[in-house]
Amino acid sequence: MATTVRRAVLTLPAAATGPQNPLPALRPLDETHVIHDRDRSGLPRDMARQLGHAPLQTVLPVRLLDGYGRERVATDLDAIVIENDHLRATVLPGLGGRIHSLVHKPSGRDLVYANPVLQPADFALNGAWFSGGIEWNIGATGHTTLSCAPVHAALVPAPDGGDMVRLWEWERLRDLPFQVDLWLPADSAFLHVGVRIRNPHEQPAPVYWWSNIAVPEDARTRVVAPADEAWHFGYEGTLTRVPVPASGGTDRTYPLRSEYPADYFYEVPDGARRWIASLDEHGHGLVQTSTDLLRGRKLFLWGSGSGGRRWQEWLTEPGTGGYAEIQAGLARTQLEHVPLEPGAEFSWLESYGPLAADPATVHGDDWAAARAETERRLAAALPRADVDAAYTAWRAHADTEPGERLATGSGWGALEVRRGRYELPGTPFTDDTLGEEQEPWLELLDQGTFPGLAGAVPPGPTLVSWHWRDMLETAPAEPLTEYHLGIAQWHADDRAQAVRSWERGLGRAASRWPLLRCLAVAARVSGQRELAAEYYAEAFDGLCAERADGDEAWTAATAALGREAIEALLAAGRTEAARTVWAGLAPEIQERGRFRLLDARLLIAEGRTGAAKAVFDAGFEVADLREGAEILEEVWNRLTDEPLPDRYNYRMRPRV
Repeated sequence: MATTVRRAVLTLPAAATGPQNPLPALRPLDETHVIHDRDRSGLPRDMARQLGHAPLQTVLPVRLLDGYGRERVATDLDAIVIENDHLRATVLPGLGGRIHSLVHKPSGRDLVYANPVLQPADFALNGAWFSGGIEWNIGATGHTTLSCAPVHAALVPAPDGGDMVRLWEWERLRDLPFQVDLWLPADSAFLHVGVRIRNPHEQPAPVYWWSNIAVPEDARTRVVAPADEAWHFGYEGTLTRVPVPASGGTDRTYPLRSEYPADYFYEVPDGARRWIASLDEHGHGLVQTSTDLLRGRKLFLWGSGSGGRRWQEWLTEPGTGGYAEIQAGLARTQLEHVPLEPGAEFSWLESYGPLAADPATVHGDDWAAARAETERRLAAALPRADVDAAYTAWRAHADTEPGERLATGSGWGALEVRRGRYELPGTPFTDDTLGEEQEPWLELLDQGTFPGLAGAVPPGPTLVSWHWRDMLETAPAEPLTEYHLGIAQWHADDRAQAVRSWERGLGRAASRWPLLRCLAVAARVSGQRELAAEYYAEAFDGLCAERADGDEAWTAATAALGREAIEALLAAGRTEAARTVWAGLAPEIQERGRFRLLDARLLIAEGRTGAAKAVFDAGFEVADLREGAEILEEVWNRLTDEPLPDRYNYRMRPRV
């Protein structure tokens, strides 16, 4: 059959991602994948340099997504299906353009792990993320803020005369447009993926990219890559060079043979073909290869320990099998960011398809033979020269303007194109995508003034690049303008000036709580616990006086500010005030797992450890538990010497 592209609907049990958190993400990024300066000695020079290149401090201007739960209902998801005789790829444009499944039709096998549920969890840079399929990670170390966001999608003429699907968006952490072109030639068993990231600005931009592929995991699954060494990163925060396949007496190319979750970034030799494969006990599975610019390859494994298995159950569906991740990126490791010069671009082509190799060799004791066998089978299925030729053919079509629109992303790219008057052939960010969130910024751009709020509502999102900061500085100094200006200054690391802007706005603001909350964060970050507690208590009282009960935005604001206020008041030893904030939360909020945990902490501070233990005994689930978080174990250990129950064990590193 000729390749076809069609719209479809995929129905999955899904937990809704919930509303955006309306509080600007001022607090330092909670990122577990960090290497401290003292641990960089002895690393290759380019790696050490890129490890320290433009680290992200916050996720501004993106808002957090932390209002999801664990209740899943059958949900219809818009999908795009790309299909020929060999493969059927199902793409979710409303969820970052993720490839949900990639079915090898002759065998009926899904080459990737297609998660049977959609369960958000706190793994993305801005919160909500879900596991499975193939995701496109751009921005900064971690899972992209677009994990649960829509992207633009349209049909584009393919190099072979058929259709390919273009996905594109404006990545807001680094302020960069990108595109992903999905091309399945009519006679091909490999899906080609052309990727381009452009820097339209006058300054260099730090770039991060990793294609993240979830693959089925079992005791006989082996990950093979062209490397004899790897960089191991565990959740202890260290990066060490280890041999491949075995280190510490264990063959780490079998994901279930390790106990704890870990990353293995393979040291692929210069000049070697870039590829990685996951092969089952019969030697069958998925192989990913690319042009040489995409140099990095990685295995992430959950391991066989109780914490890793608990995370697998949390992210998927108990009893449905686990997964590991094989990945490909621009740098050796995911801890690095690569500079992209003004007016320049990065582009490459990836290919995904089935591979069958001799199982005895793949699973034998001779690693060199396993590598050679896998690479030989890859060369027969898809020669390296064919990938380079496909890249050249695709690159000639990268600027082609899209045709039929299949999905619509955000309006932020249209706003930036309008401001910067950028020419971006092939990725049109058109005015018809502008929406309510962009309206006040359009007024600032066109008229030089920032409009006030229409009624009592939480402030909208803030733009923080220097272009918008300059416009805010010259706009009339109304309280809402000072609020947004302070956020932009905070993002620019001009903390003292941000505080002055918020204090100026506070003097004339009718709605004081948003400014008070910003001042509270500033005080807490600078170590002023008492002042932070005072600001938070006043901010929460002010919000409660304004809020409209039953309104989704106000509920989100109340939950977010209430959580921050309780934590700050506990840190300042003001237990009674923290309990007052707790009492000001609606019962629906109090019953959420995150707030049941807060209640237990409050009870401990009040000296009521028996009541706190009863909270754990009754059971709760913290839906937005952060990757690598150990707060459940920490609170439990304050209550009892009993072993931590399995339901609360999410430990991702050995105990020290």
